[in-house]
Amino acid sequence: MIHDFTIEKYEQLCAAILKSDYSTLTMERYFSSRSLPSRYIILRHDVDRKPQNALSLAKVEAKFGICSTFYFRHTPSVLKPKLIDEISKMGHEIGYHYETLSKTRGNIKKAIQLFDTELQNLRKICKINTISMHGRPLSRWDNRDLWTYADLSHFGLLGEVYLSIDYNKIYYFTDTGRNWRSTRYNVRDRVEGKTIPDLDSTDELITYISSENPKAICILTHPNRWTNNKLEWLMESLSDYLANSAKVLISKFYH
Repeated sequence: MIHDFTIEKYEQLCAAILKSDYSTLTMERYFSSRSLPSRYIILRHDVDRKPQNALSLAKVEAKFGICSTFYFRHTPSVLKPKLIDEISKMGHEIGYHYETLSKTRGNIKKAIQLFDTELQNLRKICKINTISMHGRPLSRWDNRDLWTYADLSHFGLLGEVYLSIDYNKIYYFTDTGRNWRSTRYNVRDRVEGKTIPDLDSTDELITYISSENPKAICILTHPNRWTNNKLEWLMESLSDYLANSAKVLISKFYH
């Protein structure tokens, strides 16, 4: 039996997508296309930690001829130029996983300045056309609020994945919480949109893709969660269990 949230399981997911009648899109293509395919899946990865795991997923997708979008945080442990360049050269899109409002503790002016600096640093590695906020569940600041005071076009950006997409038209699945439920154990990665089925495993997601076939799907993964290393897998599983318990309490506070 193949455990969930392993590279082998992700290969099965990619195989199911390839076998289906869906086209796969990067976020950049979604935002820039005048005409979208009749059925499509947007594949997105938020690289919070362990960029090497992101490289592993990128290689799997490349093997299946799939291109996706990887959003990298601007932190020393994640911002690895050679690795990011390697993923980009496979045909994947690289995006900026920003968190400057949290970093500046709510100082709007400093947050906008820091956003520009970090964006330019990433653009020294490869082109950056789309962004995704990093949701810190323990932070009092929501990084999306930056765009109340700034404009994406000022930075030459096509879109922000939480603010620029109508999720009433797209089914949104995220592995946050180590399952594929949209709200359970999910404090900041929520979107307002279609009510999706509660899927507890990647096998259930594969079955859903293969049989239910909604017109448009967005799948978000966090690569740190996906590994073949047994010890790392166990540690991530334990970390998710503890984080989920904490998020239940936080969700009660926020809601």
